[in-house]
Amino acid sequence: MAQKILITGGAGYIGSVLTPTLLEEGYGVTVLDNFMFRQNSLADCCQYKNFNVVRGDCRDEKIVKPLLKNADIIIPLAALVGAPLCDQNKIAAETTNFEAVKMLCKLASKNQKVLIPITNSGYGIGEKGKFCTEESPLRPISLYGITKVKAEEVVLQRENSLSFRLATVFGMSPRMRLDLLVNDFVYRAVTDRALVIFEGHFKRNYIHIRDVVRVFIHGIKNFQKMKGGSYNVGLDDANLSKLELAAAIKKHLPKFVYLEAPIGEDPDKRDYIISNARIAKTGFKPKWSLDDGIAELIKGYTILRSNPYSNI
Repeated sequence: MAQKILITGGAGYIGSVLTPTLLEEGYGVTVLDNFMFRQNSLADCCQYKNFNVVRGDCRDEKIVKPLLKNADIIIPLAALVGAPLCDQNKIAAETTNFEAVKMLCKLASKNQKVLIPITNSGYGIGEKGKFCTEESPLRPISLYGITKVKAEEVVLQRENSLSFRLATVFGMSPRMRLDLLVNDFVYRAVTDRALVIFEGHFKRNYIHIRDVVRVFIHGIKNFQKMKGGSYNVGLDDANLSKLELAAAIKKHLPKFVYLEAPIGEDPDKRDYIISNARIAKTGFKPKWSLDDGIAELIKGYTILRSNPYSNI
């Protein structure tokens, strides 16, 4: 009998790719989402008999509790994602990103499996030239990072849980986001052909959205040997500074011009490089390179010409 999965926030950027993929794999999927961005990204999923969707708030116990009864696996994607959005509504960030996850853990039985994504921005500012591993201290510097680190902590206190510390995600989704760094830079390269970069030496790691989906399926299929752990998920060859990212995009779009501002600063101070060795040891290997994603985004932005596709 197919396993049943409850995904909160399943109509968001990641969920809109994860949900149809799980359905295609034969899982039963129930999505709880408030559709705050008025998206129709799961419309094509309605063809599946093993798909259910509930419009509601992941913080509402009266809604969540009955949905949990039929779930073998819980994937809490619902969150206010990104530092700017969290700063705009700090109470909603705390209650959605952390309190709702804490409630899920309280209501779930010991036998139910929880796979949660957090962000490797929890590492904050790493030591120069030193890779952050899952043993590195978590020092988030934004409210978003703080709430996600707290959510991971409460999830991993359970026996049947694991967490994925995702690198900055890029790539096309039916619920697109243009405010993610790679997506944003490529959009500007396509539409403006120019970009001013602040503090271009800041580094971070990257991962394609379809590899994020693949790692969730990998985690489900290998849950027994992976449970209890946290796993960095990113591209080993994509620990890049913002200037290096812009140079990679220019290879695809030669007319793209970028420069580093001599004054000013980026409010996002994250700066780290990541080791993804632990997830590799479980047998997971990303399939989508940064170049693959840039090429995909260029085609996507031929379709998307307006900019309602962000979290702020």
